[in-house]
Amino acid sequence: YLTFNYLRAIIPPNSRPGGTMSFKNMQSNLTFADISLFASIEKNRAIQRMEQINAIVDWPRIENLLMRSYPVGKSARGKEAYPPVLLMKCLLLQQWFHIDSDPELETQINDRASFKKFLGLPFDDPAPDHSTFSRFRGRFSKDTMRLVNNELLSQFAAKGLTINEGIAIDARLVQSASHPIGKEKLEEEKQKRNTPEGNLDKNGNIIKFSRDLDSDWTIKNDAPHFGLKEHAAVDTNYGFVLATEMTPASHHDSPYLPLCVARSGHTKTPIKKVYADKGYFGKNNREFLHMNNIADGIMTKASRGTELTPFEKERNKAISKIRYKVEQYFGLSHLHNNAFRARFTRLIKNAIDALFRQMAFNLLRGTKVLTA
Repeated sequence: YLTFNYLRAIIPPNSRPGGTMSFKNMQSNLTFADISLFASIEKNRAIQRMEQINAIVDWPRIENLLMRSYPVGKSARGKEAYPPVLLMKCLLLQQWFHIDSDPELETQINDRASFKKFLGLPFDDPAPDHSTFSRFRGRFSKDTMRLVNNELLSQFAAKGLTINEGIAIDARLVQSASHPIGKEKLEEEKQKRNTPEGNLDKNGNIIKFSRDLDSDWTIKNDAPHFGLKEHAAVDTNYGFVLATEMTPASHHDSPYLPLCVARSGHTKTPIKKVYADKGYFGKNNREFLHMNNIADGIMTKASRGTELTPFEKERNKAISKIRYKVEQYFGLSHLHNNAFRARFTRLIKNAIDALFRQMAFNLLRGTKVLTA
């Protein structure tokens, strides 16, 4: 039978942030609802995986970063707020379990014991309202999420993982969340949006939902595409996502190599080599790598009237066997996270969503590596 001390041991309560901050007290006193679920809890694979994640991450250090830009709960006045780490974990669950909407996320948390266990939420307490997730996501900046991802990768490095020695860079097209419209109509909508009247509905209220005007058109493989482009850098050793940037689809890949490299330096280990396909071939990128003492792993592109030498062809083949790591990330997130299509109609929201996806991906990858 299960003793009281045993049950207390396997439900470690989340500590409440100190000081006078007004966050909900998430300490869990065992209820009959809790105890009734523990007969099968040790065999729940989802709980086992999420407990492994909790064990390898120093969440208080991440919470310190979140508190810098999360004003809710810092005052003792008003209604108590949910701790920001709990809400971040909710959005990670949304990524891992392919939950399409915030209302569905609320439903799933209320329905699944494994989710509440991971969140440290008592089983008889309701999940945060779906609007709470939306407001929480809206308070984040890209800089905050980059700091969080940097902290997570730094923690992995402190556990002995060598990260960012070699990085692979590539880009993929992302479909717009809105139906495509012609270039002329798109330009008209953008000009209208820039006027005071363009941000109001027919009743004079601020528009809550609008079409995507950040996307644009490009051509790939002779087919038109309306949407965005995700530029990413991936560690060639363990496959961690080191950087991700969202742009309109028409932006060329090549100029984003220096930016992805600059945002991939999460540890004291210097970047030794950068791998990329022929789309990044060019004088500017090669000079950038040379000036920063980074080895050049960019595939060679044949110029007009000049064919590749046998050595260059073999070199390209060798590079392709390493840079597949970034394509692996694209493939997995395409398959499991519907990353081929934007979730939101604003570029900034999709950029932050990609950074959440980066964190979720790295947590699963880090857990697999560190518990192997």
